[in-house]
Amino acid sequence: MRLRVEFTTEPFDLDEAPAHAVVAREVIQAADLDAVDVGPFGNTAEGGADQVLTAVGSLLSKALASGATRVSLQVNVIGEDAP
Repeated sequence: MRLRVEFTTEPFDLDEAPAHAVVAREVIQAADLDAVDVGPFGNTAEGGADQVLTAVGSLLSKALASGATRVSLQVNVIGEDAP
């Protein structure tokens, strides 16, 4: 199964990316995921279910430990892995 995750962390700071946002992006960029897109108001990544779910767990724990007061995320099934 393939999944897409979309996420944001709060609180926002329009002048400089807060530590929790930087950490969350680093987790996603370092994970074994496809189609990673990071931006100032939202981030997305796609990959196999195990890889996405592992990255989401790490993202949540590290972002919250780095000062996030809210992490909004959505995970969607986008297809099946080819055999």
